[in-house]
Amino acid sequence: MHYEAIVIGVSTGGLDALKGFIPKLPASFALPVAIVQHRNQRSSDFLAEHLNRMSALRVVEAEDKGPMCGGYVYLAPATYHLLIEADRSFSLSVDALVNYSRPSVDVLFESAADVFRQALIGIILTGANTDGAQGAKEIKARGGLVIVQDPADAEADVMPKAALAAARVDYIVTLDQLPPLLLQLAGK
Repeated sequence: MHYEAIVIGVSTGGLDALKGFIPKLPASFALPVAIVQHRNQRSSDFLAEHLNRMSALRVVEAEDKGPMCGGYVYLAPATYHLLIEADRSFSLSVDALVNYSRPSVDVLFESAADVFRQALIGIILTGANTDGAQGAKEIKARGGLVIVQDPADAEADVMPKAALAAARVDYIVTLDQLPPLLLQLAGK
């Protein structure tokens, strides 16, 4: 299968989880990655700057109407839903909270599933709520691939367990297993 994009949902324990695998992806990793990390609404762009300093890929906050490009990791800005449009650009929304969250993992996953269908990889990592479970189900319904962090490996196991209960997932992995799996799926 030829994959074209990766979407990731993460919450409680997210900084450590993202530090555990984003820096292990090489500069040659060509798939664009979009991430919803639940953050405090007063959060600055520290997360993007911090991950960017330690990563070969460029880590930035997604911008409204900005294109999704390979070699980049895009973070949803605090307090904005991140969506992917049909032309594969981003849009930001201040619509109502979904699963008590804005940004919401479900919103990103569902919009990405509509655009990329079977060419999408969705990943659920550590988190303390059920956001992302419905989105993982939507990715599977459109033929995409779903990876879930092993709940025993997660700092908070609620999000991984909710995704496992909602969708037939393709892989259950530890953070250490994630980079080699993504490289394999990307054809590296």
